Parts: sequence; structure tokens; C-alpha cells
Amino acid sequence: MTTTAPAPAADWRLDLPPSRWHRPLLVLGILLAALTVATLVGRLVDDRELLGVNLWEKPLKFAISGTIYAVTWAWIIGHFTRWQRAAWWAGTVIAVTLAIELIVIVGAAVAGITSHFNVSTPLATTLWSIMAAAITTLWVATFVAAVALWRNPGADPARQAAIRTGVAISLLGMGLAFLMTGPTADQLNDWQGIAGAHAVGVADGGPGLPLLGWSTVAGDLRIPHFIGMHALQALPLLALLLELGARRVPLLRDAIVRRGLVLTGAGAYLAVVGLVTMQALRGQSIVAPDALTLSIGVAIAALALAVSLGVLAAGSRRQKHASPVNSATEG
Repeated sequence: MTTTAPAPAADWRLDLPPSRWHRPLLVLGILLAALTVATLVGRLVDDRELLGVNLWEKPLKFAISGTIYAVTWAWIIGHFTRWQRAAWWAGTVIAVTLAIELIVIVGAAVAGITSHFNVSTPLATTLWSIMAAAITTLWVATFVAAVALWRNPGADPARQAAIRTGVAISLLGMGLAFLMTGPTADQLNDWQGIAGAHAVGVADGGPGLPLLGWSTVAGDLRIPHFIGMHALQALPLLALLLELGARRVPLLRDAIVRRGLVLTGAGAYLAVVGLVTMQALRGQSIVAPDALTLSIGVAIAALALAVSLGVLAAGSRRQKHASPVNSATEG
């Protein structure tokens, strides 16, 4: 009787060999990096504006975000030892749909029209419909890749926790984009061919933060979308920082402690996503939080700090209890 050896656990190596990266996503990441340079040049040499911002600002932002997203998933999928075929196809669909989205955004910029929410002409409606279908398919493909991820155990519990929670919160952040796609009451009352908006409480195109464009006078649903999506990078970065800290702090050499801190960070990150979503839906600018928003923010920080201290204290007690046993064994 023969038995099949279990698949090895993912090691989540930073120095993953190029041959193991998901090739379509890696190629797309390289192309989008080149597009980032091209759109940056366009922003510098073309002074045309649309809704009060440079015409090339949106393609530039999406090129940067797309590069990071594609490269991150190319690296993640490259570690899979189970569900590899499903993950490869999911990654390929992500690459294709992300490319379609960027093509539409850049094409709309070249044509001098808005790409999002625009149904004012047959061409604009077609472009928006194509992009909406691509975005929806992208989310579904990412969900499939996330399911495959959960079927792949990790060798390091802290890295495993960071990758899994990062992907889960990223999916939520992507889903929050659908809050922007319904027409507002003002749009329905004065129909101009635009169905959907980033801002809450004012029309799109008002004063905003440099490059990011987030409204400084009203709520902006791009904020929770952005913050949620980039949990995919933020939480693995937290795990990496804890590993670097372990070189100087012996307590952090305990993988269970690092995992507890990562999970605490993930919980706090998710709470922040919820907070900025609430803030945006209330029509409140990110730069002008009221007492309620500040109070919740302080509570999130205080709770995260308390839980982190509890994780560190538990780890310290565990080390102290283990030390006498180790000493007796060595003696």
C-alpha cells in the first residue's frame, strides 16, 4: 500500500526564486511599472484637467496600485504547494481583468473623459460596463485565490497569520468599492449621465489631498477601499518588522508571540477600515474628524495596545516557565 506524502508547508520566502512566481502576474507587474513611469511623464507634460485634477492623475494612481497588487499576488501564488492549478488560473484571471481595467482607465484619459460612473454617451457607457465587469471578475478571482491560500499551511505561524488576514481584509476593502457605484440623490434629481460617486455629501472633483485626491471637505469612499485593499501589503510588512525586531528583542523570537501581535494588528487594521468607512458614509472628511471619530480611533489604539501588552506578557511567562525545564534537562 502506498501513501502520498503531505505537501510541504509554504515558507513565505522573501527571496522566492523567479521561476516560482506566477508568471502572468509578474509580467503584468513589470508592464504596469512601465505604465507608472509613462503616466507620471504624462502628468508632468500635459496640463489638461478633468473634474479639477490633472487628466493623468487617475491612471498614475491605478498604475502604482496595480503594480503593487500584481507583484504581491505573483509572489503569494508562487508559494502554493496545494491547489496550485486553481491558484494559477485565478491569478491569470486577476492579471487579465486588471489589465482590462487599466486599459479602460488609460484609454478614457487619452480621450479626455472620465472612466468611472460615466454613462453619458454610448462610448462612455460601454467603457464603464467593461470595467465594471472586469472589476467584479477580478474580485471573484481574488476570492478563489484566497480560498486556495487557506488550503496552504505556512511554516511560520506569524507569516501565515499576516498573509491570511491581509488577504481577507483586502477582499473586504475591494468589496467596499461597490458602495461608490450607485447613483446619488443629487444625480437622480439632476441627471447628467453620471451614476456613482467617490465623495459623500458633495459632487466629485472638489478640493482633495495631493495625488490621492481624497476629499478634504466631505466623506470619501475611496479611503476605506484603499486602506482595506492594502492590508495585503501592510500586515505582511508588520510580520517582517517583528522578525527584524527579534534580532534585538529576545521575546519576539517566539513565533507564537509574533503571531499574537500580527493578529492584534490585523484586528486593529480591520477596525480602522470600519471606522473610515463609517466616517466616509457620514460625509465627514478624513482631515476633519469629529469627536465621535476621534473617540473611536483612540479606543481602537488603546485596545490594540492593551492586547499587545497581554500577548507580550503571556510570552514572557511562557519563556520563564520553560527556562527551568530547559536548565534541568541540560543539567
